[in-house]
Amino acid sequence: MRQYRIAIALLFCGAYLCAYSQDMKGNKVPAVAIKTMNGILSNTSKFSNNGKPMVIDFWATWCVPCIMELNAIADKYDYWQKETGVKMIIVSVDTVHNTTTVSSFVKNKGWRYDVYLDPDKSFQEAMKVMDTPCTFVVDGSGKIVWMHNSYNEGDEDKVFEELKKITAK
Repeated sequence: MRQYRIAIALLFCGAYLCAYSQDMKGNKVPAVAIKTMNGILSNTSKFSNNGKPMVIDFWATWCVPCIMELNAIADKYDYWQKETGVKMIIVSVDTVHNTTTVSSFVKNKGWRYDVYLDPDKSFQEAMKVMDTPCTFVVDGSGKIVWMHNSYNEGDEDKVFEELKKITAK
């Protein structure tokens, strides 16, 4: 009986987390100061892709589903770029103690994404992200049009479908 209560509580918690992040749909990407992997301060309101879509993905080096998702997208990224012009922005929420490992981690994976660091979680909080991975699709004007929390095999195809929808307009 206790296991069922825990399962139900987790189900409601997951639904709440997803609904909370969904509040961002229709909003512009908020302005928050974060750093590049090279330590250069940047403002998230300046994220742009010349009128083409972006994907913003919150992840961590210790998050297995995050790595699975980013690897799956990496396998299709060239095609996605060709079809939609998308730019992939990944935001590490690793603690300040782990930020030095992010650069080597990304290089070892061969990911060709724009990488930012959010160790104090200020951008994560502004985007109402409660758990990783959390993926946002942003249209060419900087408006959030879709988001997804967690990762299951094939979820990257949902991201691509959303990208195709906004680039077909």
